[in-house]
Amino acid sequence: MDAKGVTRRDFLGDTVKVAAGVAVGLGVAGATGAMAAPAPSVDTSKILNYNGNMEYRRLGKTNLMVSAVCLGGHSRSNDKERYETVSRCIDAGINYVDACCYEEVMRDSKALKGRRDKMYLAFSHCGNEVRNENFRTSKKLLESLDVLLKDSGEEYSDFWRITCFEPGGRHTFDTSCEIVDALEKAKKAGKARHVGFSSHDRRWIKFMIEYFPQIDAVCFPFTTMSKVAPTDSLFEALKKCDVGAFGIKPFGAGSLFTGEGEEDDRRGRLAIRYILMTNTVIPIPGINDPKFVDNVVKAVKERRELDLKEQAELNRVSRDMWANLPPKYEWLRDWEYV
Repeated sequence: MDAKGVTRRDFLGDTVKVAAGVAVGLGVAGATGAMAAPAPSVDTSKILNYNGNMEYRRLGKTNLMVSAVCLGGHSRSNDKERYETVSRCIDAGINYVDACCYEEVMRDSKALKGRRDKMYLAFSHCGNEVRNENFRTSKKLLESLDVLLKDSGEEYSDFWRITCFEPGGRHTFDTSCEIVDALEKAKKAGKARHVGFSSHDRRWIKFMIEYFPQIDAVCFPFTTMSKVAPTDSLFEALKKCDVGAFGIKPFGAGSLFTGEGEEDDRRGRLAIRYILMTNTVIPIPGINDPKFVDNVVKAVKERRELDLKEQAELNRVSRDMWANLPPKYEWLRDWEYV
């Protein structure tokens, strides 16, 4: 594994500082060119499941044109409900689904049976990847991927993204090299068309994308409280390395919502509009019902910029979200500046 000359001291120390000057908060279009909206000259015939009512964004060096909002894996849906939700996504031009664990991969693969050519399918086997100390070698990670492929009946994953540490720990240099070795081998073997990882550790993400050019895209938290950091932003590294980014937990693990349908729909649209306006990540919310698909699609089509009244409202409901975070999601506070 070529670690580009990085030493253990480099790994444990601060990563290289990048240029400052990225605007904070709203109005940061262009913060990462890796995910800019397509220019008018883009050949839409090459966009998977293209729908003129949907927006598409370039996913970094993968060059995939991905719908501006994608379908997250975490949901309470059974197989029938998931099939209906996936169907509504396909109808709306959403072309990417992220499956984070074994059960989600099996369910989403089944929902896409006979129409696999309509959506990109991302894989992860979170229970049998590097969070589990028994799966911290390239060999074991590849075995875990093989299980997903065999049991789901899929020949490949469009994006194998290994699920990595949450806050409170950081993978060692050796484990980092094992992760990248597994990703490289899976891609070379045709088992994964594009590769990357998810993590809740900003500093480690920055190290990985700066030192390992094999990384195509990453997933990390981005909520309505998240902003581009004024200095040493992760988005500068993403832009420099042309790495795509997905934003998980856009609704604060559900803490944005009140349980009242109409109010929650409005809050959900405000959140999606805000995240899209920052031009930073492609949000992948967990969606439980086809009607929620309709709501996020409506948000994509609505006016992007929030007016003063809407911004004040978003600030208020975001503070409520922060106050309502369950103890196991308190770590989301660490993602206010990215």
